[in-house]
Amino acid sequence: MNDPTPAAPASGSAASSVAPPRTVPALPSAAALAGAPARRRTVLAAGLLAAQVTVLAVIFHAAPSGLYWWYAAAWGLFALAVWALRGVPGRSAARLVLVGGLAVVATGLLGPPGTSTDSYRYAWDGRVQSAGMSPYDHAPADPALASLRDPWLFPGCAQGHFYPIGGGACTRINRPSVHTIYPPLAEAYFLLVDRLAPAGARHVPLQVSGALLAGGTTAVLLVLLRRRDVRQAAYWAWCPVVPMEAVSNAHVDMLAVAAVVLALGVSTRHLRGGTAGRGWPVRWRRLAGRGALLGAAVAVKLVPAVVVPGALSGALSSARQARRALWTLVPAVLLVVAAYLPYVLASRASVLGYLFGYVAEEGYDEAGAGDRYALLRLLLPDSWTLPACLAILAAVVFHVLRHGDPDRPQRGALTLAGTAFLLLTPGYPWYALLIVALVALDGRWEWLGIPLAGAVAYLTPMGTPAYAMAAVVVGIGVVRRHTMSS
Repeated sequence: MNDPTPAAPASGSAASSVAPPRTVPALPSAAALAGAPARRRTVLAAGLLAAQVTVLAVIFHAAPSGLYWWYAAAWGLFALAVWALRGVPGRSAARLVLVGGLAVVATGLLGPPGTSTDSYRYAWDGRVQSAGMSPYDHAPADPALASLRDPWLFPGCAQGHFYPIGGGACTRINRPSVHTIYPPLAEAYFLLVDRLAPAGARHVPLQVSGALLAGGTTAVLLVLLRRRDVRQAAYWAWCPVVPMEAVSNAHVDMLAVAAVVLALGVSTRHLRGGTAGRGWPVRWRRLAGRGALLGAAVAVKLVPAVVVPGALSGALSSARQARRALWTLVPAVLLVVAAYLPYVLASRASVLGYLFGYVAEEGYDEAGAGDRYALLRLLLPDSWTLPACLAILAAVVFHVLRHGDPDRPQRGALTLAGTAFLLLTPGYPWYALLIVALVALDGRWEWLGIPLAGAVAYLTPMGTPAYAMAAVVVGIGVVRRHTMSS
């Protein structure tokens, strides 16, 4: 029989001198080593963003007591998430910004407006126009419009803290005895939403419109920034002021901000377009398009007028730049006039509505009134603050027009808008949606302290210290960037 066990090789034979092969573990590639920290940063940013979305969901769904502490937590998580995003590579960052931005925006749809009643005026103005009347002719308390009232906008006074309108009736609309303040394209927007909204939808159509505009602005920013740094879009997409003011409170400022982003972003990318022989006509049309968009923004909310000189950056540096500036400025003015004209013809009362009363009420026309000019009042007598504010703004406008970069109008716009906010110290955080969008376009994150200061001023009595801290952060950022560039 044959033995199935193989025989051992003889001592000293060739077979015994050959060592068995050993498997050498492969070293990780340089790409794998570099990818590990990027993956960790992606997971960290996603985790922080998920925590922020959770906090925002609690704010908008449960309306917790101590709202400002929850809101502060949302801002803290936002800052950490944006910091973590810096280590995420471009494509992954773009996907994370978009998906995270949509989740952040969606939280604003979880409940009714909680910190502002302005959207109730929007709904009323849209209803008045749908009934064939001008919103500039009648205040909500006017008995002539009693037939348009419903239990949602005009509930019983016993149901909560509402605004009395006489005769034992109350309304959710603030300042019910004065005419509307909103410019014509805002009124056209209210009319459109009212016409498209299903019956009984209440506040939801305005919130959904705000969410669509906010999410669309995120998408536009990602497209505009893809050749620079898409991570900048997170400054807008993840900022807590966006779901709070653009969606939950449904402020019409969102429509104006979208127009500004298109004006300063799209035109900046394509301004040099056009083939040989057609280049200049194409550029002039795009400059005019920029002006029309800026005019549209002003005709929605007057606040964006502060960015118009930024769009004209460098206009005083040469005759050529001056011509370019005119091609932007003239269409802007013409569009504002064209937007007002139909309402002027259809209204018996002034289309400026309560504008001058609002300016006086908020303390912008009297030095030292309310909390306006708060930082200047720390340094100057009250009677000097308004002249000082105007002088500083004039100097900044001249600097932007003389030395601003015409290829980066968003930089001049952010400088002007940010300076105006620090000088005026407004107490309404929704105005600062404009600042957030300009930060995303330009990338200078230090200006984000201004919308945070506006929120602090609105929710707490600590507005002046908050604006002072925001000014310090801006100053440090300006010095640091100047030092690094020199």
